[in-house]
Amino acid sequence: MTIRELEQKANEIRQGIIDLVHISKVGHVGGALSSCDILTALYYEVMKVNAGKAEDPDRDRFVLSKGHCVEGHLNILADKGFIEKEELKSFCQFGTRLIAHPNRQIPGVEMNTGALGHGLSVACGMAKAAKIQNRDYRVFVVMGDGEQGEGSIWEAAMFAANYKLDNLYAILDRNRLQISGPTEDVMKLEPLKEKWEAFGFYVEEIDGNDMREILYAFYKLEKVKDRPKLILADTIKGKGVSFMENQTKWHHGGLNDELYETASKEIAERTRRLCYE
Repeated sequence: MTIRELEQKANEIRQGIIDLVHISKVGHVGGALSSCDILTALYYEVMKVNAGKAEDPDRDRFVLSKGHCVEGHLNILADKGFIEKEELKSFCQFGTRLIAHPNRQIPGVEMNTGALGHGLSVACGMAKAAKIQNRDYRVFVVMGDGEQGEGSIWEAAMFAANYKLDNLYAILDRNRLQISGPTEDVMKLEPLKEKWEAFGFYVEEIDGNDMREILYAFYKLEKVKDRPKLILADTIKGKGVSFMENQTKWHHGGLNDELYETASKEIAERTRRLCYE
């Protein structure tokens, strides 16, 4: 896909996120919107995944460590044919498998996530398994910045560097807000780039809502050998909906009809602009 096509697809997925949160009246909408461009790039351009070969042993693996922000992931899985689009209407409804976090009942989901801090550890295990089995699949894991305060993150980082897991691609969605406020007020994280480098990672810092920068970062990281890799993606929480952007209160929330209409109009206007830019 071209850059413009990927941007349009990301906008389509953003509308899907808004739809889910409107239907269910709940959802971790802010973080789903901030990571939307990253997930779009991964599933439509970077990763080797196919709904028709969901159990292919050579498929790339994806772990959404910030599992509470599942709305974008579910929309992409439906769009790629892993689940039926009609099933999205059951999000967070009684008896559904589309609960508020990824789970293995859903085709295309590699692990149950939501308890923060564990995704990187499991991704490391997947990457190490590929090395042991002499397989060339890659493992991609998207983390939130709030979970960087978990000790298990840094234990996994040591493991990845020690075993030179160059098939591991970590992406840190750095939107600077978590449920209880700005990350630097809750638990100071900076300097993140230097910390990850000190743990042995090759780090590429980008605008995580710029599709061109995202794709170029993955291109550069593919050439890095004998080291695990991390994209430090500076993003905007609630990206694409003006009244949600950089607002802690939209870490989690529902949308009434009025707010849903306002958000949808903004996304539709962005789509129109993309058609003429």
